[in-house]
Amino acid sequence: MLHVYFNLRKEKQNQKGLAPVRMIITHGSKKIRKVVPSVKVMPKYWSNQRIKPNLKSEPYNYHVEFNMILDDIDRKIRHIYRESLLTGKPITKDYILQRLDGKPTSMARIDFVDALDEFVATHRSVRAASTIKKYRSTIQFIKDFAEARSFELFFESIDIKFIEAFRDYAFLERHTLNNYYGKLIAFVKTFMNWALDRGYHNNLEFKKFKRTAEDIEVIYLTMDELLSLYHFDFNSRRLSMVRDLYCFGCFTGLRFSDLKALRPAHVFEDHLRMTLHKTRSTDHKIPLNKMAKEILERYQGTVYEPIPRISGQKFNEYIKECCERVGIDELICTTRYIGQRRVDQTRPKYELITSHTARKTFVTNSLILGMNERVLKNITGHKDDASFKRYVDIAENFKQREMSNTWDKI
Repeated sequence: MLHVYFNLRKEKQNQKGLAPVRMIITHGSKKIRKVVPSVKVMPKYWSNQRIKPNLKSEPYNYHVEFNMILDDIDRKIRHIYRESLLTGKPITKDYILQRLDGKPTSMARIDFVDALDEFVATHRSVRAASTIKKYRSTIQFIKDFAEARSFELFFESIDIKFIEAFRDYAFLERHTLNNYYGKLIAFVKTFMNWALDRGYHNNLEFKKFKRTAEDIEVIYLTMDELLSLYHFDFNSRRLSMVRDLYCFGCFTGLRFSDLKALRPAHVFEDHLRMTLHKTRSTDHKIPLNKMAKEILERYQGTVYEPIPRISGQKFNEYIKECCERVGIDELICTTRYIGQRRVDQTRPKYELITSHTARKTFVTNSLILGMNERVLKNITGHKDDASFKRYVDIAENFKQREMSNTWDKI
């Protein structure tokens, strides 16, 4: 077994009273000693192999930076040890010191693509089926890139050259939108961190990769549009049920995954209680307004109780048809970016309505109607303040326009 610890060379104090820190590695009967470059500390601040913060009245002693260096060395040595076990490399002083200096590793023997498949396999029991599906799609994208660009995928090749080639392939050949490209990079970083924890590599270049994310337009139905859709007579059972399912999402703020999971046992007199699919928030309470109750009453005692269910693909197709019939056809301009290339599109609003817009409709209209933000976040289970703020901004802009359209005309 290998052990790592640090001690202070007090006998080596300089004129300022600073002593160097020494790393000591023990492996069986062997000991490897080496002074840690650039890390020096006064003995009174040394405790439990790390540097304590000094008094506020004294000059800063760099305890944060120096402790990060020591932590990084400790982590690297443990990875080197796991690497030696997997590759059969003997633990020697020269081998460890060379690895700490960043010399090439034989860990490239572990196949990168096999590790990708292992990553999916190890997450199958702890991730939703939809997440696993996204993982597989992203992995296929990476494999397509490697084949198209004749790029050899192994752990040590995931560096700045990889990210430049991958970026050009995504934007120039696949015409990938920036936000999706950002998700691809997020996956690469997650995978490389996972592999790093297992000692499959010592390549830290991936930590420099930056994920890009751009705000996009929030598409939602105004209250007038929502009520027009809700009261419209379609003379079609198929479209009426799709409308009811969509409107129920607009009246409760439930995600489509939660609507599909809704069962009679989740329904109480004036609220729902269920575990939310995405956040796994257990026993989550969602109050029911009168329109939501009306929809539940329509299907009570039927085979569709509590509400109809349909596949996401068919739902998104049919809800567009519903909104087109209702006349929700205001022209909406959307802007997206592929790298630096701007892509503007103008389409009727009904073409942009999907299952995702129901939740956005609930949040936006609730804020416009004056619902308390804290209460609303509790109902919807929002965790991300930044994404929620976008709805707040939209509501505030709506109120300002209404003020201008009323009082300012007097």
